[in-house]
Amino acid sequence: MTAAGGAELTVQGLTLSFGGNVALNRVDLRASAGEMISLVGPNGAGKTSVFNCITGFYRPQQGEVRLDGDLLTGRPPHRIAAMGIARTFQNVELFRLSVLDNILLGRHALMRAGLLRSTFFTRFEAKEEAANRQRAEEILAFLGISSRRHEQVGNLPLGTQKLVEIGRALALEPRVLLLDEPTAAMGRDDKEDVARHILRIRRSLGITIILIEHDMRFVMDLSDRVFVLNFGENLAVGTPREVTANPDVVRAYLGEHAVADDAESGPAAATTSSARNATEAG
Repeated sequence: MTAAGGAELTVQGLTLSFGGNVALNRVDLRASAGEMISLVGPNGAGKTSVFNCITGFYRPQQGEVRLDGDLLTGRPPHRIAAMGIARTFQNVELFRLSVLDNILLGRHALMRAGLLRSTFFTRFEAKEEAANRQRAEEILAFLGISSRRHEQVGNLPLGTQKLVEIGRALALEPRVLLLDEPTAAMGRDDKEDVARHILRIRRSLGITIILIEHDMRFVMDLSDRVFVLNFGENLAVGTPREVTANPDVVRAYLGEHAVADDAESGPAAATTSSARNATEAG
């Protein structure tokens, strides 16, 4: 696959309320081009709300989101997607179609032929459709799921469904990829597979990646920096080791048993470390 390259994403002073309930209170976040960062915090801390503001599903009362300096706040979701922001969801959100058709639907925001339908543009439409299908096949091969292209996604195991959702996001050719709990409810083998593909996406395509994840050992192994939210506010930011050693983070989120030096131990750490070693070897 052709390297897409990453972009800088900046979130500044993001404030979001629903009635009298404050979901986000002046949240700041920044990911440099090509960086992989994680957004963590207890349930209800506002992590997915940040993603919804970035992608235009929510419009904050205050603050702004910029992509390489271009203002995203206030734009509709389809325009933000076309500018280079793609995402997956905490719960798998796929169409009840084949794997290939789901990937092709990810190309929708980039298509031009559908805007100019007439006999004159038939040849252009056919050429665009062929190019989109070729791109979809490249993504399937990149993710190692080409053999399942014609299967209905509802018949696939969870780990494969997650890869299809990531593939649909990649079909948009994003510069920033938002992954909302990509390993939720997965066993060790599926986690390792997803971790390996996330690392390959970063290494091969250079895309900026922002990850929401509860498995802190997974976060430790994949992230350059970690942003911690608590009750809709920034609590801490730093390298994974700095964050897991922060007493405020330990009290609010990790629990008193969490020790930074223990971050490389345990099944989850072995899973992501194994994935990293396999990716680097490949």
